Amino acid sequence: MLTIPGPRSHFCDGVSRRSWMKIGGLAMGGMCLPEILRAEANTAKNSKANHAKGIIMVLLPGGPSHLDMYDLKPEAPSEIRGEFQPISTKVPGLEICELMPKLAGMADKFSVIRSLHGFKNDHNTHWCSTGWESHPPMPSSPIVAGYPPGDWPSLGAILSKTFGQRAPGVPAAVDLCPVDPDARFIMRTDPTQCGYLGAAHSGFEVEAVDRRNITLNDVDLQRLGDRQKLLQSFDDFRRKVERDGLTDGIDEFNRKAIEVLTSSRLANALDLSDESEEIRRRYGLDREYPNEREGKTLLDQFLLARRVIEAGARCVTLAFSRWPFGRMLQGDYNWDWHKDNFNEARGALPIFDLGLSAMLRDMDDRGLLDDIAVVAWGEFGRTPKINGNAGRDHWPSVAGALVAGGGMNGGQVIGSSNRLGEVPLNRPVHFREVFATLYQRLGIDVSTTQYYDLAGRPQYLIDEREPMKELIG
Repeated sequence: MLTIPGPRSHFCDGVSRRSWMKIGGLAMGGMCLPEILRAEANTAKNSKANHAKGIIMVLLPGGPSHLDMYDLKPEAPSEIRGEFQPISTKVPGLEICELMPKLAGMADKFSVIRSLHGFKNDHNTHWCSTGWESHPPMPSSPIVAGYPPGDWPSLGAILSKTFGQRAPGVPAAVDLCPVDPDARFIMRTDPTQCGYLGAAHSGFEVEAVDRRNITLNDVDLQRLGDRQKLLQSFDDFRRKVERDGLTDGIDEFNRKAIEVLTSSRLANALDLSDESEEIRRRYGLDREYPNEREGKTLLDQFLLARRVIEAGARCVTLAFSRWPFGRMLQGDYNWDWHKDNFNEARGALPIFDLGLSAMLRDMDDRGLLDDIAVVAWGEFGRTPKINGNAGRDHWPSVAGALVAGGGMNGGQVIGSSNRLGEVPLNRPVHFREVFATLYQRLGIDVSTTQYYDLAGRPQYLIDEREPMKELIG
């Protein structure tokens, strides 16, 4: 595979590492980029005009607190309700946390789910990216039986298999998550994993490490906008390929592979330098953050997601937290707030509010929101009862989510939890119902669509669960 090294950082285990950009699937031998293109061309279909064209999935790894974001319980006992108050939003009767005023001001653009369930007590975003809780053994994650040979494909892989590329030079699925697979703790799995569909449908992974990859020396994420240097590096790469005699029998798909590698479309989408000051200001990229480590944030991920989906990707996934994303025990950040929950929220929620609201507003202004679905969620909720360290622990019984765009109905609350936020009360929503809804909006009929696993058995995308009438009715 082809990788582009990024800036050094420290992951959750505290080990210093380099982040990398990988143009997914380009392996010298085995499944390579030409085969990706061939597979996409063989399976490409035209979606109906009224279907959504793509999805941005915002993962909040670690398990965000539903009780401190979307489902506050101001009348509950003090050991449950916490330190924050709900505030009114643009939609009468819809209240969210006081730390998210920007989202409150545009609540008509999204729906909140307060009764999400079906999770395991495991830091594993597998169910957020594939729609299934069963999976093979993963680092720090116990096996959950019931998965097919090859494992379940991600939503992005399904879109790649079903529709292929939406725009020349842009992979169908793009992963912006800052994840190091050698030190994975919170994510557990690649959010654009190919599963039994095969490597041809793996996503384009940003900042993923693979020591088997071919590295383009001296091309990092900050220099993607330098087209001359980037193309020079690709020229050097091609010369190496030719020197090694690996271009024999190159066909149309090989030539198209080179076009993808040298296309300006994706590289330009990943270069923020040409964005206007107004847009940078909207996303909070024009200011200092003295309370954040080294003054850094991951707010640029929201703008990158909009730019990449606008450039033609079908599925863009990002993992958002305070900077740097990693293990809380090592002093980095995610949403696993076993202690000091409320101070952690005071740091994370305003930045999340700024980034997500900016992306939704920007997409709406650009006419993208009707065509692109957005989901923000994590792998489970948090305990209603505050523990002795002023934190909340894992709680798979109920969680919250925000969904927007893609032709889905906004301005509503779906479901509720009981008085103490322990379990779903009204309208329980299984996370596979969210997947059924997304697939429906993207033009895929989950009741009939099947793909074959590695044993040759047909597999449905989800079980018998159906799209949510609240969102598409």
